[in-house]
Amino acid sequence: MTTTIRNLMTEYFVYAFIYLAAAVIAVPIATRCGLGSVLGYLIAGVVIGPIIGLVGDETSSIKHFAEFGVVLMLFLVGLELEPKLLWKMRNRLLGLGGLQVILSTLLVMGIAFYFVDHWATALTIGLILSPSSTAIVLQTFNEKGLSKTTGGKNAFSILLFQDIAVIPMLALIPLMALPELIEKSQQLASTAAQQNEHLSLVAGLPSWAYALTVVTSIIAVVSGGHYLSRPLFRFVASSGLREMFTASALMLVIGIAALMSLVDLSPALGTFLAGVVLANSEFRHELKSNIEPFKGLLLGLFFITVGAGIDFNLLYSDFMVILTLTLGIILLKATVLFFLAIIFKIKNSDRWLFALSLAQAGEFGLVLLSFTVQQHVLPSAMAAPLSLVITLSMFLTPALFIFFEKVILPHHQQTSNRRAQDKIDQTGSVIIAGAGRFGQVVNRLLVANNVPTVVIDHESSMIDRLRQVNVKSFYGDVTRPDIMRTAGIEQAKLLIVSIDDKIRATELVNYIKHTHPQVKILARAYDRGHYYSLAHAGADYIISETYLSAVELGTQALKDLGFAQDNVTNLRHKFMNAEVKGSRSLYKIWQESSSEHTFDSDYQQLFIELEEELSEIMDENES
Repeated sequence: MTTTIRNLMTEYFVYAFIYLAAAVIAVPIATRCGLGSVLGYLIAGVVIGPIIGLVGDETSSIKHFAEFGVVLMLFLVGLELEPKLLWKMRNRLLGLGGLQVILSTLLVMGIAFYFVDHWATALTIGLILSPSSTAIVLQTFNEKGLSKTTGGKNAFSILLFQDIAVIPMLALIPLMALPELIEKSQQLASTAAQQNEHLSLVAGLPSWAYALTVVTSIIAVVSGGHYLSRPLFRFVASSGLREMFTASALMLVIGIAALMSLVDLSPALGTFLAGVVLANSEFRHELKSNIEPFKGLLLGLFFITVGAGIDFNLLYSDFMVILTLTLGIILLKATVLFFLAIIFKIKNSDRWLFALSLAQAGEFGLVLLSFTVQQHVLPSAMAAPLSLVITLSMFLTPALFIFFEKVILPHHQQTSNRRAQDKIDQTGSVIIAGAGRFGQVVNRLLVANNVPTVVIDHESSMIDRLRQVNVKSFYGDVTRPDIMRTAGIEQAKLLIVSIDDKIRATELVNYIKHTHPQVKILARAYDRGHYYSLAHAGADYIISETYLSAVELGTQALKDLGFAQDNVTNLRHKFMNAEVKGSRSLYKIWQESSSEHTFDSDYQQLFIELEEELSEIMDENES
């Protein structure tokens, strides 16, 4: 017995090493090639599974374990959603999400009805293929910084609705069981019972009792998360042991997942509800930091098992059929999403991001597919190719994101750049080049004091947003001489440069100083190097972007630490004087360092000396 257990452990250690080694090799390579980590995990699974054959029959068992990564991910998603936020999102949740699920389901059902004998089977296929992959989409959004875009926010709303919609789907599917499949299952019941013992609280219950048990379980999760979790976490936190908080967080998630499994519901949905309930908890950030590492690792393992689980024999035997079905599903869902994007006025590249990111089937489709077989709704012979279609659509999703990045996004950026320059029909004593957050604050201050300004920016989307709040601004390239002449540079007193592009900002300062030296230039710098470049170009006054706010925050920190008010004022004054003096010295060294104006060893040495001198100046105050 001991030898058997030891051999089993050794086997799992070997498989764990294979999976981790595949991830460590494939994911960094895929990320460096711009393919994203998800595609790296999928490729790793294909290589170690169907291609090399290092893993095989155990993939299904490991996949069930890896699905816990999806459970953890939805718990973390729930933690980010306060009930008030969900209420604010209700229009997008019910509108976008509801229409996407209904339209996708009905269209797939209509097509499937031509190939199957029963409407219930066609409807089930539609329900299975309507959800998208929350795991892949959110992971890719986070990696590529797309979560805050309009397309990303609307896609997130649909993903939330899909996750919630799986609950009624799970309740509806058993009602569509086919009599012939039930009869066949009853004939094999004794054998199945011996081979597959399934822990369940609802096995054999009538429909009304099953529904009551499910509702009770959901109420228990919600009420327990609200009333019992806080005393538990306070008790654990009082111990001061971080590992105990990690253990309690995992205990909570695993317990909810186990409860949902016992009532034949998706564990991920239960943990998602628990996360939403705990979104207002004071322990939310601690929970997130403790669970995040487990989520990332298990989610990666889930993607590997998806790749390793592709049945290439079935794929080869029906390649054209499965490929056609996969591409057809992606095209159909993308068309529905694009149509909804038009209705809900999602514009430009965000419309394409919205449509392409959600065009695949998802991991909940695999869950629903397995459930339909268990509930005698779909035969196993039909479930196998559907499972492959779902998997392949998930596998192709990173390619859709690459298509968006390499083709769609550059096209829309070029279209935006081809927009005709606005005709500037006003002049002012101050021209503000750059309408970002820095330029907007400066403009508001001047306009509030009745100073006429002309605001110009080369990003059309920024100009459009400002016009929506009645801030008059113009689209144009401030580095073009004709634009500056039209804006009234010859009569202007000040030019405020707050362009995001450091090179263009420096070129603009240099040009204006040479052609219109009477105009005083005030410029915003990103860092020291940009500061020196602007000074070298001739800017009259330069302020580092974060300098004053950092000094203000540091001043407040001294006050909160108990420094006397007069002492704090004196220290602030000394610090700022020392900064001005030190900056001049550093600028001279920077000018002499090289033709490329880089930071050489002399500059670094002077910087160290000035920092030591700064400490001495501050110490003088105390003495």
